[in-house]
Amino acid sequence: MWGDLLLAVSLVLIIEGLMPAISPSGWRNMVGQAAQLPDRSLRAGGVALIIVGAVMFHLVG
Repeated sequence: MWGDLLLAVSLVLIIEGLMPAISPSGWRNMVGQAAQLPDRSLRAGGVALIIVGAVMFHLVG
């Protein structure tokens, strides 16, 4: 179980690191634009990602 959790965290870190590694300036612009969004939009996006992740987890697991 711990091994699976570490694999999942490792995959998240790899995916999160792709954009700044491939295009640092594009990533910086994207983060800057995200910082300008209202809290409600960021929260809605976060909830949507949680739901998609939970559904995928359920389907795969």
